[in-house]
Amino acid sequence: MAVLTCGAVQFHHRAGDKPYNFSVVERFVEEARARGVKILAFPEMCLTGYWHATKLDRDGLEALAEPVPDGPSSRRLRALALASGLAIGAGLIERGDDGRLFNTYVVALPDGAVHRHRKIHAFESEHIAAGDRYTVFDTPWGVRAGVLICYDNNLVENARAVALLGADVLIAPHQTGGCDSRSPHAMGPIDPALWDRRQADPEAIEAEFRGPKGREWLLRWLPSRAHDNGYFILFSNGVGEDAGEVRTGNAMILDPYGRILAETWKAEDRLVVADLDLDLLPLCTGRRWIRGRRPELYGLLTERLGHELDPRAARFSRERVEPPPKPPGPA
Repeated sequence: MAVLTCGAVQFHHRAGDKPYNFSVVERFVEEARARGVKILAFPEMCLTGYWHATKLDRDGLEALAEPVPDGPSSRRLRALALASGLAIGAGLIERGDDGRLFNTYVVALPDGAVHRHRKIHAFESEHIAAGDRYTVFDTPWGVRAGVLICYDNNLVENARAVALLGADVLIAPHQTGGCDSRSPHAMGPIDPALWDRRQADPEAIEAEFRGPKGREWLLRWLPSRAHDNGYFILFSNGVGEDAGEVRTGNAMILDPYGRILAETWKAEDRLVVADLDLDLLPLCTGRRWIRGRRPELYGLLTERLGHELDPRAARFSRERVEPPPKPPGPA
């Protein structure tokens, strides 16, 4: 059996505190290395902090932003990957060569390569631009890895595109759970007081993390991304109070059948580890089904229907969503 050991981390970052946040990364890299991990996923924007950034002006975001791959955090991740022999992914705010800002995920490989994914559906600020391409790359262990950041995973087209580009493992960094959703049957806010009392009453906050605001919501869609596309998923997430909202953690690793290999619902920083059986990939259901695709029928997926919104408007709009306009051509 060909095995690749991978890990996914949840941790409670500090807003704007890169030295502290990187110290957490270093601690978990050491733990992961000791447990034989080769690919290690940290959460979205975990180095810079996340939800507080939605309230920053341009100058505030600029103060956190760095170039990639030549900025200090990218160089430090690269050095850490070289020293540990791991592939390490972590999120930050990037300043592009053209001055635009991006919600970016950096993956440093132990061979010295550095890859980045700019969030395609960035909504955090009017000052943060959206990425315009998919990110799939080879690793030293003979598997191809892809990256989709949080909201990117919500659209099935993105998950399928990464599969068609050959991803065997999808790195899926998030800051989710406990969000104030307009949908009556999606996530909902969690009382920050439950997080504050997590040590005195762990059962109360863990019930929220395991319930419909956390794990139950994830299980409505996350396993299908893995199953339908025939790849493993490393789901990494923030945990704890984040500028008024509470992230639910639920770090999780899934196989290409959508089965959960490792997970946690603890209200604390934690690493989950699983051995990926790579022999599952060639005949898994999703990969076999993809070969039965009929691309000649899918032109509608690439056409604008006239009701599209940009990611920020789509994320925050509370207007009712009506069916899309009838497409042209025969019914």
